Parts: sequence; C-alpha cells; structure tokens
Amino acid sequence: MDVLKTAVLVSGGGTNLQALIDYQAAQGDSCPYKIVCVISDSKKAFALERAAKAGIPTAICSPYAVMGEEVAKASDRDTKRLAVSNAMLEACEKYGAQAIVEAGCLTVLAGDILKKYENRIINLHPALLPKFGGVGMFGHHVHEAVIAAGEKESGCTIHIADGGCDTGRILIQKKVPVMPDDTPDSLYARIAPKEHEAIVEGLCMLAKGL
Repeated sequence: MDVLKTAVLVSGGGTNLQALIDYQAAQGDSCPYKIVCVISDSKKAFALERAAKAGIPTAICSPYAVMGEEVAKASDRDTKRLAVSNAMLEACEKYGAQAIVEAGCLTVLAGDILKKYENRIINLHPALLPKFGGVGMFGHHVHEAVIAAGEKESGCTIHIADGGCDTGRILIQKKVPVMPDDTPDSLYARIAPKEHEAIVEGLCMLAKGL
C-alpha cells in the first residue's frame, strides 16, 4: 500500500500531533499515512519533543530562525509569514512530504507552498467554521468568543487550507454542546478529544484521495 508522506506543522503543545503519531503507531503498516517531518514556527513548541520521542525529524522555521533576529524584528507580519512559509516548503520538500497537516500551527501559509501543495493541506480549527474563524481566532480566544456569544454548540473543523485565515473547503466537523457554566478550559476539554478524532479522519481522507 502506498502511504501518504506527511509533514505536520505545529506551534505549541502538539496534542493533535500526538493523536496522529499514536494512530500511526497503532495501525502499523496499514496506516494510510506516514509522518515524515514535524515543522514548528516556534523553537519552544513542546510538539518538537513529541516528534523527537517518536523518532520523527523536526525543523524550526520561526521568523528569527529563517530571517535572522534583526531582519525579523524590522519586518511586517506579511513578510514574516512569507519567509516562514517558504522555509516550511523547503523542509517539506527535503523530507519528501506529499501532504501537509496544520495541527495548531499559528502561521497562515502564503506563497509557493500553497501552489505546490494545492488541495493537499488540511487545517484543524477549534470551532465550527465559518463561525469564529479569522485573524486572532486561535486556542482559548476561540472558546472565549464562543461562550461570550451565547452559542449552544461548538466543536472543531477540518478544512482545506487555501491561503486565507480559516477559509477553504470544509471536510469534517465534530460538535459538542456548550454548557451554561462552561469556561474556556472546560469547553476546550470537551472539544479536544473530538479534535484528535477529526485530525486523524481528515488525514486518512486526504491519504485516500478525499
């Protein structure tokens, strides 16, 4: 069976990366994907330790790492976004990745990586898009906004990344109720297991040609 060689992009703790690693380990040779590298836009991401423990090569593509500290400090967000995206593309090509999963990666991809991996990049978002997406909507900011809006349900979305911020064709959504006494932490705790299911399902869909 041909497996889909996959790069996973991260920024933080890497619990969704762990879900992908665990599924791959459990399925063994029957897993439709293989994680060939983990790429972080932050050198402090605990996800890098998870990858190292699993024997997966890693790359750090933070603005400082790819541009140098002085240039990064003097650059605007779009310039840094493009520099990081180009460095991530280089790392993906180095390890022969055929697809990309954004598993909590805070860099909105730009430039050639979107063309070279068109329709082969999926992103996980911790809300039911198109609600509560866009710039600034990540992590607990999303859950705070959901609770403040009085929503009765939330969840997570897997979608094709197209260069916009949380735009692109939706593939999977998983829903959970929002309780009257929810805090961002308690809502996250209810959504997190659904994220782990959805990210594995999404990558398996990609591996099987959507």
